[in-house]
Amino acid sequence: MGLFRRGPKKVEEADAAEVAEVADGATPPGEDAGEASVDGTPGVGPWDAADAVPGVPRVDLGAILLPGVQGMEVRLEIDKATNVVSAATVLLEGSSLQVQAFAAPRTEGIWDEIREEIAQSITQQGGTVDDLPGPFGRELLARLPVRTPEGRTGHRPARFIGTDGPRWFLRGVLTGKAAVEPDAARALEDLFGQIVVVRGQEPRPPRDLLALKLPEGAPTPQAPAAPAPRFEPPARGPEITEIG
Repeated sequence: MGLFRRGPKKVEEADAAEVAEVADGATPPGEDAGEASVDGTPGVGPWDAADAVPGVPRVDLGAILLPGVQGMEVRLEIDKATNVVSAATVLLEGSSLQVQAFAAPRTEGIWDEIREEIAQSITQQGGTVDDLPGPFGRELLARLPVRTPEGRTGHRPARFIGTDGPRWFLRGVLTGKAAVEPDAARALEDLFGQIVVVRGQEPRPPRDLLALKLPEGAPTPQAPAAPAPRFEPPARGPEITEIG
């Protein structure tokens, strides 16, 4: 596993942050974790802390326990205004997976609602979106509008995946080769499916970001070498009042 970094972004890292920013205004939650998913498929993660599959080495990032994969590099994204670690991005073999965890309602999942919001946000900005079945249930395959170095408008592919767990939601954004090549996506999909979410017992409004932390032993420089990528956590909808 590579070192944790807070320095200048690589291309894949920039893609993940950019992709998430394009979709925000939109907000996340997908499928039940634990011993069975929402559709009844046994053994499908991500997992709740109470149901985690044993024997998998994981890095403790606070709300997310991230499995280690040989050759991966992890970047933690820090909100400069609050100094809160808001997201983790895994870089592996030319692809990236950005993950964030959120509080969710006690009684129902909201990934269906969130996919609609993400799709609307992307299409309003000139992109296109397909809602397709995937390994974790429904997901979005998006083509995001970007400006090329020549000043033209191009499109960058990205996959938005999500899982609803007990009182939490985990969102992943796949960019790079993993967004378009099934073989390239497999390692990051497997990693996503082995993530453990530690929700905690305290009451939280739905869509409240579950903060991450630097793992023990990770370097903690006085200031990052470059500004952390801007990423606004999903806004809570005014119509949702439940405290999970």
